[in-house]
Amino acid sequence: MWHDLTSIQIPIAEKIVRTVAVYALIVVLFRLSGKRGLANLNTFDFVVIFLLSNVVQNAVIGNDDSLLGGVIGAVTLVTINVLLNRWLAHDERAVRLVEGRPSTVIEDGHLLPDALKHLALRPSEIEHAVRLQSGEAVDDVAVGRLEPDGQLVMVLKPPQQGATRADIARLDTRLAAIEQLLTPAPPRD
Repeated sequence: MWHDLTSIQIPIAEKIVRTVAVYALIVVLFRLSGKRGLANLNTFDFVVIFLLSNVVQNAVIGNDDSLLGGVIGAVTLVTINVLLNRWLAHDERAVRLVEGRPSTVIEDGHLLPDALKHLALRPSEIEHAVRLQSGEAVDDVAVGRLEPDGQLVMVLKPPQQGATRADIARLDTRLAAIEQLLTPAPPRD
């Protein structure tokens, strides 16, 4: 039994190459399939991720079902992910290559049907994002974009934007000045 846990059935270098190759393939597949962040996954996306992990398992570990072989695969996956994230943190061109660019889905209060079709987004998803970001309707949005990380970011038109703390502080200052003007001066003796 102990022998099976530690006996690696394929060379370590092959296991590392397999893991890196499958990781790269999955990154390319997700890049080509569109911009959906984990927060925006629907049920079908979830099913694909679960099944995908099972489908590529043998490609990563090969004919090796030892504990040590699994550890090597896991360490390789985490290491390649850390290295990729560090590379992306320092190279803007790599970010555009791996993650892509934002895609505009709303301009001046109007949905862009071609963008929605191309990005496989439903109008209901866009409307939900507008409401989450304090808008009432798509008409309230100056620009709406699907970011490379899958987040829908809406910039509301100025009249629909909420008051900021700075706006409230300015209003408080103006009200205090008005109160001083309206408050009668104390009588003089």
